[in-house]
Amino acid sequence: MSQLINNLDILRHSTSHVLAQAVLKLFPSAKLGIGPAISDGFYYDFDLDTAITEDDLSKLESIMHDIISEGQLFAHFTLDKEASLKKLQESNQTYKCELIQDLQLDTYSFYENGPFTDLCKGPHIENTNQIKAFKLLKVSGAYWKGSEENKMLQRIYGTAFFNTKDLKVYLHQLAEAKKRDHRKLGKELDLFSIKNDIGGGLILWHPKGSIMRNLIETYWKNQHIKQGYDLVYTPHIGKADLWKTSGHLDFYEENMYDKMSIENQDYYLRPMNCPFHIMIYNDSLQSYRHLPKRYAELGTVYRFERSGVLQGLFRVRGFTQDDAHIICSKDDINKEIEKALSFSLTMLKVFGFLEFELFVSTKPAEKFVGNPEQWVLAENALKHALENQQLPYEIDEGGGAFYGPKIDIKIKDAIGRQWQCSTIQFDFNLPARFNMSFINTKGIKEEPYVIHRALLGSIERFFGILIEHYAGWFPAWLAPVQCTILTINSESHDYAKKVLSELQKNNIRVDYDDSSEKIGYKIKQAISQKIPYLLIIGDQEVSDNKITIRHKKNNMGSLSVADFIEKFRAEFTSPIDNVI
Repeated sequence: MSQLINNLDILRHSTSHVLAQAVLKLFPSAKLGIGPAISDGFYYDFDLDTAITEDDLSKLESIMHDIISEGQLFAHFTLDKEASLKKLQESNQTYKCELIQDLQLDTYSFYENGPFTDLCKGPHIENTNQIKAFKLLKVSGAYWKGSEENKMLQRIYGTAFFNTKDLKVYLHQLAEAKKRDHRKLGKELDLFSIKNDIGGGLILWHPKGSIMRNLIETYWKNQHIKQGYDLVYTPHIGKADLWKTSGHLDFYEENMYDKMSIENQDYYLRPMNCPFHIMIYNDSLQSYRHLPKRYAELGTVYRFERSGVLQGLFRVRGFTQDDAHIICSKDDINKEIEKALSFSLTMLKVFGFLEFELFVSTKPAEKFVGNPEQWVLAENALKHALENQQLPYEIDEGGGAFYGPKIDIKIKDAIGRQWQCSTIQFDFNLPARFNMSFINTKGIKEEPYVIHRALLGSIERFFGILIEHYAGWFPAWLAPVQCTILTINSESHDYAKKVLSELQKNNIRVDYDDSSEKIGYKIKQAISQKIPYLLIIGDQEVSDNKITIRHKKNNMGSLSVADFIEKFRAEFTSPIDNVI
């Protein structure tokens, strides 16, 4: 078997060609867009006169199985521009012709399998029968070239694996992910909402979600203070000159919202917090004795995202970054990177994430700022921190930003999905742009090193990950309602109120359902709200001066209120320094 089959991206991209061939067989007038491999599968875009249905996906899969069984060879050839356009025009593939015009190459690459030919740079597997396990997943809309000014095409998503076992695992993961969808659970548990009247990608935090957010943010602030960070607060807008100096208006303007005019001065909503932190640093002359400086902020930023890519809490237009900037001398780099790395992992573990994959992204081959010595020093500091803590990592060769190398930390959730959260990123760009300096031990001005650092990524996205990781069944310390009192009859109300008062005195977040509904219904409702502990009170409990406890769906017997509080105190208060 060819070595190419060992590359999952190549397998998936080849499967997308088989999909396109099947679509043309079922819908001969279809016009083809693009069909790349993506992180967990592939897609292909089509311009069709009719909407593709679930039944059509089944038909397409059947056709694809026939194509695969034929063992069609993938053959590569090239044509010049004129011949390429002629070939595509003959088959009325207008989108491919447009790509030819966009690319402006001397020759163009094509791949042919059976009767199907596609403009494609490749590579591909040897033949179609190497595709052992695939599944078409869904259809959605996608603008041609991602622009709302262009026509909406139909995008078919699918996935492919080397074997049926891996495909089954992935499909099970998808089914679990659907049950855990944070948008669905966020509504059911009354945590947050997004309203069209306010705008897409803008989050309303409901009281229960706000309790959880406050817990996360309070813990975050307390830990940063303990780690020697200074908390800062900065404006949500800044003058155009600031963003010009930082480079955002040159390199990032398409992700920024339109300028606003205030007293004949242009201002922008901030897409990042970095320039503000640097301005705080530059406010006074700094000495080596003052370093390192560590500024931390839960700063809300605003970035333009097209409506088609907005996705609950995962992709929004306004979000709060758990941002920090470490400003230090060359001598402090190793120590600061190690501290930031340990801090990141500790923070993630507190929230229940115990499996990590770590990557060091190095200097790009072409465009970059800073001198080679800085890059080598920074990359070595990143590697040293990981190796010193005996953490396995992979090198993403050339994957660093143009302004510096970084460590990326990916977490694995309860169903095995990876999420990018923490980043520790050097920046050789901003110190020079803002003329940052400190007086070194020789009394000479020296440019400091700047390290961007995020632990959770953004509060919104991290909150969405938490919802899906726990499927809404949050640990008791994090749950917005830690327990609820359910009375069996009206005669239990007086005792239940005493229990309620005692729990509240002990800073336990408790609800009380004193409705006249039957106890079975009350239990069902409480479970649907995923409240960790249900405290049931009836005649027997009143007589014994106890409460009957259910943890999630399991009966735990009876305890006195005092014993219940003592037994589960750690669950209710740990690990956030008794902040409720």
